[in-house]
Amino acid sequence: MTAPAPVRVLVVDDSAYIRKVVKEMLSRSPALEVVGTARDSEEALELVETLRPDVVTCDLIMPGNDGVDFIQRQMSKRRLPIIIVSMAGESSERVLSGLDAGAIDFVQKPTALATEKVFDVAEELIAKVTAAAGASMRQLPQPQPQRETIATTTFRNRYSVLVVGASTGGPQGLKSVIARLPADFPIPVAVVLHMPIGYTEAYAKRLDELSALQVIEAHDGEEFRPGVVLLAPAGRHLKLQREADGRVIARLDVRPLDTPHRPAVDVLFQSAAEIHGDRVLGVVMSGMGADGRDGAAWIKARGGGMLTEAEETCVVYGMPRAIVEAGLSDEEVPLHLLASAITERI
Repeated sequence: MTAPAPVRVLVVDDSAYIRKVVKEMLSRSPALEVVGTARDSEEALELVETLRPDVVTCDLIMPGNDGVDFIQRQMSKRRLPIIIVSMAGESSERVLSGLDAGAIDFVQKPTALATEKVFDVAEELIAKVTAAAGASMRQLPQPQPQRETIATTTFRNRYSVLVVGASTGGPQGLKSVIARLPADFPIPVAVVLHMPIGYTEAYAKRLDELSALQVIEAHDGEEFRPGVVLLAPAGRHLKLQREADGRVIARLDVRPLDTPHRPAVDVLFQSAAEIHGDRVLGVVMSGMGADGRDGAAWIKARGGGMLTEAEETCVVYGMPRAIVEAGLSDEEVPLHLLASAITERI
């Protein structure tokens, strides 16, 4: 049996050292082949045309036109998977602008560039580049700021909370879903999005600008209430806790420590099922891995509902696939119809 051809990768970074290090990291996987490196956006655009890579890794701070400009220009010419490789602590606004421009994910390179710590991200980078090679790069319609919502309907009081999980492709996908929920959406919303520490607050503010609902990064003790979307902060799990007076509040915790992600979709979903029983509606969107599958099992075991994003619109059909293959999805829904499907069930 013939082995599949390796994934062809172009590495873009103005630092010769980082170009070398990223190439060495990617070369650890026999499934990946670095076919070229570029110093700046102009060279990168030329090499994409001549080398036809499957995936591009891209720094954001470069001489001349920056990485965001490169992503925008490349996407206008030919859409292909781009992974941002950004300095830890780099401007969250710049990284989010790169995602808005069309990059599908990002990895942080450590600040101690002259040490072996730079290789700590090798496993994550290899996994994300490998997943990106199979990513769907269909261009989906983007919501307009403030009010591209679905028509208000009569709510049936079926559920008490909506819980949502997403990873790769999630920053773009959530804008298509949360921004389309009506202002009178009658139940609280909680979201787990896999992001490094330092980016979730800025992302919540961007999502809030698009949404008729209020979107905020969750704080410990925050009450779950209709009209508000709580986004789990990077680095801590988001759980629901019922108080003696009946209110349900957010609890943030680093435990459990053995989850692949923190925050984890599984932890949020299990917590919601324990508090609200059959009155939980869960949604899992684009992302690599299987986070959310165990949590979906908790929701379904308690009688709640479960929707997954359809493969046709997922950037990476990993997390939804895991739930579908486990027989836990009630319905697979394309991204542009997901807000309507949620509201119809509520």
